Amino acid sequence: MSYLFYCPQMAEIARSIAAAVPGIRLGRIDWRDFEDGFPNLKIHDAELLRNAGVFFLAAFDSPGEIFKQLSVIYDLPRLSIRDLTVILPFYPTGTMERVEQEGEIATAATLARMLSATPLSKSGPLQVIVYDIHALSERFYFSDRVIPRLESAMAILKERIKTMDNMAIAFPDEGAWKRFRGMLGEYPIIICHKVRMDKDRIITIKEGDPAGKHVIIVDDLIMTGGTILQCKKALSDHGARRVSAYATHGVFPGDSWNRFINAGFHKLWITDSCPRQAARLSVVAPFEILSLAPAISEIIKKEG
Repeated sequence: MSYLFYCPQMAEIARSIAAAVPGIRLGRIDWRDFEDGFPNLKIHDAELLRNAGVFFLAAFDSPGEIFKQLSVIYDLPRLSIRDLTVILPFYPTGTMERVEQEGEIATAATLARMLSATPLSKSGPLQVIVYDIHALSERFYFSDRVIPRLESAMAILKERIKTMDNMAIAFPDEGAWKRFRGMLGEYPIIICHKVRMDKDRIITIKEGDPAGKHVIIVDDLIMTGGTILQCKKALSDHGARRVSAYATHGVFPGDSWNRFINAGFHKLWITDSCPRQAARLSVVAPFEILSLAPAISEIIKKEG
């Protein structure tokens, strides 16, 4: 028997997974708070978890939720479960993965240390599954008590665009090109070059021709969107017939998604890795949400 637990914001994805995976049971957790605001949590039917395989679907996109979910993650192995897999689609501190000036803190490493403190289950260490982590090197921030497993959602994008004609893929910088070129190599490739000048970004086309094509800009995440918007401008200036964009993680702090509403994109695809933003943007054009639920379901079928 395998169980899938989940944080409240991942409830919709969890239900979709449970409907697709035979034999998986949804676990119940009370996500309450005491009067002082600190968590008051309870895992139901704890005695049934003994020797079971357990998955936990997490969302760390809000800092205030991390403490609650870590409390659950730390406690599950103590219930004599067989093994524990945490599915964390978005690794939120991933953009702060290196230190360039003395005194800066690489919080990507901090979060890895916190997850690495999870007790061992009967069969061994915690497995953490992350989609399109910002820097592949972040897997080395975890201790040997954790097995990080890095997955990509590019197959979801490919499935969505497979019937579209005259397509090209644009990468906003060489980092994205190096990261994803092998997954999208059947399409014509356009490589852009990004130069940062203070807070501004200047984008030019380094390689490829967008003229007359429907060009999809591909990256791992969108924060404020400045890079994607400048990339679209460069592509349009060079004759792109239509421009869309895809990012696995639509973070959009401070409602920066508003910048895309009238920016001339045909489509802007994101996954539901940041569930609050995905729910908000599911009814806002030009956004379209591509769910991770089918991909996660396949992982659980194989692992469970």
